[in-house]
Amino acid sequence: MTSMVRRFTPLLAMLTLVTAFFAQPNTAHAQVTAFKQAVAEAAARDKDIAAFYQANGYKSIWTGRAGRDRSRRVSLMKALSNASAHGLPATRYDAKGLQAKMKSAKGPRERGALEVEISRVFLQYARDLQTGVLIPSRVDSAIVRQVPYRDRTSYLVNFSKSSPNGFFKALAPKTMEYNALMKEKLRMERLLAKGGWGAKIPSKSLKPGQSGNAVVAMRNRLIAQGYMRRSASQTYDDTMKSAVQQFQLAHGLSADGVAGAGTVSEINKTVQQRLQSIIVAMERERWVNQERGRRHILVNIPDFTAKVIDNNKVTFETRSVVGANKSDRPTPEFSDVMEFMVINPSWYVPRSIVTKEYLPALKRNSNAVRHIEITDSKGRKVNRSAVNFSKYTEKTFPFSMRQPPSKGNALGLVKFMFPNRYNIYLHDTPAKNLFGREVRAYSHGCVRLADPFDFAYALLAKQTNDPKGFFQSKLKTGKEARVNLKDPVPVHIIYRTAFTTAKGHTQYRRDIYGRDARIWSALAKAGVALRAVQG
Repeated sequence: MTSMVRRFTPLLAMLTLVTAFFAQPNTAHAQVTAFKQAVAEAAARDKDIAAFYQANGYKSIWTGRAGRDRSRRVSLMKALSNASAHGLPATRYDAKGLQAKMKSAKGPRERGALEVEISRVFLQYARDLQTGVLIPSRVDSAIVRQVPYRDRTSYLVNFSKSSPNGFFKALAPKTMEYNALMKEKLRMERLLAKGGWGAKIPSKSLKPGQSGNAVVAMRNRLIAQGYMRRSASQTYDDTMKSAVQQFQLAHGLSADGVAGAGTVSEINKTVQQRLQSIIVAMERERWVNQERGRRHILVNIPDFTAKVIDNNKVTFETRSVVGANKSDRPTPEFSDVMEFMVINPSWYVPRSIVTKEYLPALKRNSNAVRHIEITDSKGRKVNRSAVNFSKYTEKTFPFSMRQPPSKGNALGLVKFMFPNRYNIYLHDTPAKNLFGREVRAYSHGCVRLADPFDFAYALLAKQTNDPKGFFQSKLKTGKEARVNLKDPVPVHIIYRTAFTTAKGHTQYRRDIYGRDARIWSALAKAGVALRAVQG
């Protein structure tokens, strides 16, 4: 055995010498081979990165000495240093740590591992900036939006063929809204550095004519927030009342000029709270980073409005009622395409309402909800007196329910359809009194419109010279009529507690479902932080 070991010792020594020779950095071929092997090994943990490097022959795009690689490194580090300006989690990319690795990498194997590490950070940053840090449905199950994610490998392919600076500039949403939110974010960060808006109002409510410390505190905050010119008045006078009205209009409150509990609460919101809303709005804007349609419909849930947008301009706007903040009633967030409207619609009662609300009533009294027909599986009207409702449960109830066209129909006299799995649409309603309320969250999830006829005219104006006459002629028949839109219109149901106006002013709304609070919590957990900016 000893002699066998002696015979193999020279061979082992020679193999060791050969391996060492090929690993020497002074051999170009050895360096290339070691680098490519290191890239392949490091990339194997990520199939998208592995696919890219396999396709390009395991060549560098970051760590080479050529000018293009150097330019890419500089552009990436510049982009990462600006991550906080976009409300992104800068700690996730660890720019300083990455830069330190760039400086310390020695030899082809270290450079190969670094090459893949830079690509990993690049992909994370690119996706975060283009389509958001979070996966919406994981934060709130009612955010069912389909985010337009791009193929990860395509990021690397396109970047390697593009101007580095140009590529990074093209990632963020190019909307006027995103740019305006970024400007407002910077403004609020400067305010944060200066200490905010001063002392809060030490009172739950105030009325015109009052004076004292609480009025002075409100005056100072209104001045700091830009709703009043500098004043020494200690009385809630007409000037202050006007300022309160302007504040109320910008925050979706009833503009009566009286600082009730709701108004005082909003005036007392801190710079940090408003900054959080802006950052959340920027993240939400990234979730819809795609073409929205030259003409589209925009429903902002917490703003209680529905708008028709033509070439980035609001051409029609109406108040809306949205889903109540109860159980499964909140309106979900998603995008779809409106294909038609139904004039004099029947209301086919959703299964959840049939079994949870109407079945218990029918068990108590078979004549309950008489204005709604009960139908069998073939759509035939069922004789109520022949049915023993008590023997059915939510799961076994075999009937459907339908309300025929009428002025008292739950859908009113027109509904606007963009067929979707959530059974959500826009419609008229006989309950007009709700549109006068400040908070309008009362529906089962659908969006009710205050001016549905005018909304219909605005849509039909693209396909008829007399939209009102056409609509009214269908309405007067009293019969259900489907009217197809010649050019279907994209519908975007969004949720923004911070948004900007055409003049660039930022408005704020209350977080009626608590969704933005959950999003901010998730962003903070991911590493997004508020920052104060000097100057």
